[in-house]
Amino acid sequence: MNQEIMEIVGGIIAIIGSIFILLGAIGIVRMPDTFNRIQTGTKASTLGTILSLAGLFFFFPGWGGKLFILVLFVLITNPVSSHVLARAAYHIGVPLTKKTVVDQLKEREIISNPSSANLKKVKTNEIGD
Repeated sequence: MNQEIMEIVGGIIAIIGSIFILLGAIGIVRMPDTFNRIQTGTKASTLGTILSLAGLFFFFPGWGGKLFILVLFVLITNPVSSHVLARAAYHIGVPLTKKTVVDQLKEREIISNPSSANLKKVKTNEIGD
């Protein structure tokens, strides 16, 4: 009986994780620009993967150490990789959506080096009005 309850709880947690991953995929399609898509995909995939791994723990308690290491790996690599991708996209000139209100990176560049502020203009795109 106790094992059955653990498997039900694990299945529910794994399904919730899968739902987060599905919602992240839908969010990637719906977002207006690259930067929003990166942010949506990263948050949803991080949480969804962690919940799926937590659900797996209830099925295989002996794998706890390995699953914990995987969770740490996901927690560290997902945000870092998305940050690097977003910065690279910004610096090669991937356009922001017209709905972007604040461009903090551009503001920092203007403050740190006012003479080159006109050299790096950020484009806005027509996609996602």
